[in-house]
Amino acid sequence: MITTENISFHELIGLNVEIVESTNKQIVGFAGEIIDETKSMFTLSVRNRVKKVPKEIAYWKFTLNGKTIILKGIELTKRPYERVGMKP
Repeated sequence: MITTENISFHELIGLNVEIVESTNKQIVGFAGEIIDETKSMFTLSVRNRVKKVPKEIAYWKFTLNGKTIILKGIELTKRPYERVGMKP
């Protein structure tokens, strides 16, 4: 089961996310659903548009079961299949 404690070890596609801090100030506040992921990039559906955002330049806010967690993008820069199934 995906929780705020183990989120970085699970599949992130389909989760809603918000960018709360970034080196690119123009993307702060973007919120949407993760529709694809590579080692270094998230593809988001934001306001009916598709945006590709590098993981490492942002802090990502996830909300699960009413709890919020903010992760540094650098913590997520692995290929999805390398990250999934790892032990915390």
